[in-house]
Amino acid sequence: MAVERLLAIMARLRDPQRGCEWDVAQTWATIAPYTIEEAYEVADAIARNDADDLKDELGDLLLQVVFHARIAEEAGVFAFPDVVAAISDKMERRHPHIFGDASHSPGWEELKAAERRDATQDDSALAGVAAGLPALMRAVKLQKRAARTGFDWPDQTGAIAKIMEEIEEVKTASEDQREDEIGDLLFAVVNWARHLGVDPEAALRSGNAKFERRFRAMEALGGEAFAALSLDDKEALWQQVKRG
Repeated sequence: MAVERLLAIMARLRDPQRGCEWDVAQTWATIAPYTIEEAYEVADAIARNDADDLKDELGDLLLQVVFHARIAEEAGVFAFPDVVAAISDKMERRHPHIFGDASHSPGWEELKAAERRDATQDDSALAGVAAGLPALMRAVKLQKRAARTGFDWPDQTGAIAKIMEEIEEVKTASEDQREDEIGDLLFAVVNWARHLGVDPEAALRSGNAKFERRFRAMEALGGEAFAALSLDDKEALWQQVKRG
């Protein structure tokens, strides 16, 4: 099977005598950033609707899973089949209306919450929101969890007012307070995006891509002299690019 071939490749790469020096030296911690990067590259391929690239990026992401599992197997903790079994068990457990015979069962979120309580002994509504998530994504998850308890603005009006309040606090903040106040402002903006049904992580990715596209177009129009142009000249190029 294809997966068995990949598992064998990883085992060879991690072999202390015959393997790759770089692969042998890695740990869960050292490859975690690559795992995150590969997940983002999968998202990027999806955003570009590039099926061929998505196939390759999913392979890269699968390699990360195999890599982590191999390290665990060498440590005697678990192995790749245990990972597959764990997710299979979880999916069946969270879909009792599909895989069981229960006529009425708890919803997905209720089941997840019960699992989190059992695993962490943490009764907070915020339990289990991973600290390693991208900040914007984690802000959304925290806000959604809080909203389930009734701690939320009834509509976007409150979210907008909070943004205005946070802007004023940034303006009057001391140098030592600015980072904290900017954090509050960004959190408030995420809240507004959530009320509008907008994914702030995706929105910022789109904004980044738009800025890069337009800036590159400005550089092309300005030529070699671009960096030496005045700010007014650069603004004129920016407006020209925006008009397309």
